[in-house]
Amino acid sequence: MRSRFDFGDEVRVIRNVRNDGTYPNMEVGELLVRRGSTGHVLDIGSFLQDQVIYTVHFLDQGRKVGCREEELIGMDEPWSPSRFEAREKVRTRLSLAVDGEVRVPAGTVGEVLRVIRDQAGEGRVIYHMIFPGQVLQVPEALLEPLDALMDEPTDGEAPV
Repeated sequence: MRSRFDFGDEVRVIRNVRNDGTYPNMEVGELLVRRGSTGHVLDIGSFLQDQVIYTVHFLDQGRKVGCREEELIGMDEPWSPSRFEAREKVRTRLSLAVDGEVRVPAGTVGEVLRVIRDQAGEGRVIYHMIFPGQVLQVPEALLEPLDALMDEPTDGEAPV
């Protein structure tokens, strides 16, 4: 099993890291490190003999956290920050239509299945979303947090 990163490498975490019960003095599920945070690899180990685990020191948070390899990217790799993450519930800002047919009305709550960051360096983020009876790919600009107030209703539809 080869590790992708080495001791001292600066890395960025691409998912929120929450306490799985192994971080002391914090509740299970509590946020340890927010996605996009950077740190340095302090140690390299394994879990169940098939997963590389890195101990990463996130200096800004003052925490040393174990991260799986798939949760990290190198500092030289492109990164597009996202407003939402997998499993997060969000609301549509506009109606979503496919070929002119409204599939998801404005204000519908859906769940993020996957975050797709643009690798071309344009900074665009899109999401695979699940809505009642629909799975769609939706640009970030058409989504808002559940606690956001709805904008004035519009007659426009957003093609997806």
